[in-house]
This record gives sequence, C-alpha cells and structure tokens, in this order.
Amino acid sequence: MLARFSAMTEPYDFRSPRLFVEADLGVGATVPLEREQANYLLNVMRLGDGAGVLVFNGHDGEWLARVETVGKRQANLALERQTRPQTNGPDLHYLFAPLKRARLDYMVQKATEMGVARLQPVLTRYTVAERVKVERMRANTIEAAEQCGILRVPEVAVPERLDRALASWDAGRRLIFCDEGAPIADPIAALREIAPGPLAVLIGPEGGFAPEERETLIALPFVVRIALGPRIMRADTAAVAALTLVNAVLGDWR
Repeated sequence: MLARFSAMTEPYDFRSPRLFVEADLGVGATVPLEREQANYLLNVMRLGDGAGVLVFNGHDGEWLARVETVGKRQANLALERQTRPQTNGPDLHYLFAPLKRARLDYMVQKATEMGVARLQPVLTRYTVAERVKVERMRANTIEAAEQCGILRVPEVAVPERLDRALASWDAGRRLIFCDEGAPIADPIAALREIAPGPLAVLIGPEGGFAPEERETLIALPFVVRIALGPRIMRADTAAVAALTLVNAVLGDWR
C-alpha cells in the first residue's frame, strides 16, 4: 500500500491505472498506446471503452483520459482534462557506483520516488558491476513514477568514470559526498551549512572509494562530506538514507 505523505489539498487517486506516455498531452488529444500498454489495460486490467486512465509525460502534468478500443490488442487514449499541473521536485542529481541487477533496480526505483532529477552511474576503482543497462534503469524510473503518482521522470545518464565526471563538474552544484570520516558527525548539522541551490549526492561502491579517489573528493571546493551514522550501510540503503536527509534539510520536504 502506498503512503500518502504529500501536501495535496484533496486525496490522490491511487486506484485508477496510471501510464507514462511519450506523446504531448493537451485537451482533445488522442494518444495511441504501445502494444504492451494496450495489452495491460485491455487484457490485464480488463478495461473497456470509456474507462478512465491517468496519463503523464514528465512535462505536461497529469491528465484523465478515456480508453478507446481499436481491437483486442490496440487502443487509444482520448484526453479529457488535466487533473494536476506539472510540478518538479528538487534540483537534485544522484551519482552512484552501479550495483548488481536486483539491488540496482531497487536503488533506481527509490531514488525516483525521492524526487531526483538525474541519475548518473559513475565507475570507480572498486566498482563491481560495470555493465549498466541504461534502458533497464529508464524502465525502472517509469515504473516507480507510475506507481507513486510522480510527475517527473528523472533523466538517466550513461555511465561515466568518476574522475571524468569530477573534471567536468559545474562548481555551482554542491556535491554531497557520503563519507564515514566526515568532520561533522551530525549529518543534519553538516547539511544546514550548505546554501540553497543545485545539489548532487554521491554514494560509492560496496568496497568504498579508493584512497586516491577519497583524497580527490575531499580536496574539491564544491564537495560537502556528511556521515550517515555509526553503522555501515549497504549502498542501496545508504542511498535512501542520504536522499531522505537532503530532502528534509535542503529539498522540498521543508
């Protein structure tokens, strides 16, 4: 069951099917469904003509549409009205060393639910899973957004070596580096010292950063180090913990 921890003035409709589409959305538009989407609505959900479906594309808000069947395996959606205007989450990027398949799926889904704007896999010295399927990551972001009522689907970047990502970094975006050796033990206190603005969170691989990688990060003027408590967490758990802290102190949870 999905929790409803939003500031919506009226209860959100979690019961209607919800689909992400690539097409532009507007009054009177008709959206042809892909075969898999049509099969889901017609044969899995068993919806017929006139059934309501919520649709979004990441930039035109959310719309109520009606099913128009074309055949047993084809259908269109006729847009009726906008149910929510487009809203965006915090200007927050998430950088991470790729994990193995199941845990990577989980981490991508949770980062999407936390409202990140961009997912950037980075390859480090101790990265174990270097093969990353960007298409699979994209599918996971869409699924998470569909299920949780999110209007923005994060951008999924191709993997990049950590040193190259840092070399081309925009110094105006503070990079929050989760480091057990952070000088301030209280992560909330450390985050409160950061001025509002574009942010990014970096989580390393299971084996941690190599000494030279950590030294490079510590020396960069745009890097802020935060600790995540006295216990060592798995990378996917650390991602949820770090993004929760950032959203609570600097993001759109305030």
